[in-house]
Amino acid sequence: METESYTNGGGVAKEIGIANKQTIRGNDFVLRFLAFVLTLVAAIVLGVSKQNELVPVQLVPTLPPINVPASAKWSHMSAFVYFVIVNAIACAYAVISLVLSLANKGKAKCLSLTIIFFDLIMMALLYSSVGAAAAVGLIGYKGNTHVRWNKVCDVFGKFCGQVAAAVVISLVGSILFLLLVLFAMLNLHKNRRH
Repeated sequence: METESYTNGGGVAKEIGIANKQTIRGNDFVLRFLAFVLTLVAAIVLGVSKQNELVPVQLVPTLPPINVPASAKWSHMSAFVYFVIVNAIACAYAVISLVLSLANKGKAKCLSLTIIFFDLIMMALLYSSVGAAAAVGLIGYKGNTHVRWNKVCDVFGKFCGQVAAAVVISLVGSILFLLLVLFAMLNLHKNRRH
């Protein structure tokens, strides 16, 4: 941390600590890179998830059950489609913002504010997609007896595991975007005080 001296209105000199700008840029680079990796991995993990099983269906109680082939795939549920698309968008944005923030180096305030604005949008999109996918995943895991939706995770265990992993990975990615916004706000606050 560096220190900077200034005099207040009464002529008294004060020293205050300011964050090293290289450290701030380094943190920004690391957070953006990790956000890129995590959103990419989350999109891939759910995007390649597919499981086929034979499900026994009892048509008449006196007859033996019939095995019917069933498949679980991310494209079968709109919440999962939304999740994969949002993570792909956030991944692409993380790369673009990484390049822009490295090129900018904090010089153009307008570009910095634009990046912060889009960081906030990516964070909101990621949290909404995580919530949607987690809600559908929870219904698949527990079912809903009130509307007679049976559990599917006991049949499609591998698929449900991939959904859970993708949701957790994306949640960590959205937390990284939250940290980017918080650090940017802190940086703006520090710059405003000087």
